[in-house]
Amino acid sequence: MTSRSPAKPKSPERLAAEVMGRRGERLAAWYLRLKGYRIRAMRFKTPAGELDIVAERWGTIAFVEVKSRRRTETDFDPLFAVDRKRIFRAAKIYVSRHPALMQRTLRFDIILLAPGTWPRHLINAFGADG
Repeated sequence: MTSRSPAKPKSPERLAAEVMGRRGERLAAWYLRLKGYRIRAMRFKTPAGELDIVAERWGTIAFVEVKSRRRTETDFDPLFAVDRKRIFRAAKIYVSRHPALMQRTLRFDIILLAPGTWPRHLINAFGADG
């Protein structure tokens, strides 16, 4: 029998960031729906990590990472804030569980959210090579 230590409570800052992230994911999903995407999965958990959104439009599957910011940052580079290898590994697991997708075009997008701005959808933001 293994004993697990009780989970350490999250700090108020961490809880606030988690709430903001989940809200951002919901907003991003609605934004994608308005653009004609069908949401296949949200917060898809794998041993490699979590996929924020898996969406589909015109036969293309987009693995979408959502980045929410509390304020607009003009010098923010989203590619530095995204763990591309984690997303790629999680996407491989998702596709392995849905083998019919192997014949589809797959891509990796990022949606940036910040107060007072329209969402920025970076289509095909990075390749599978990371």
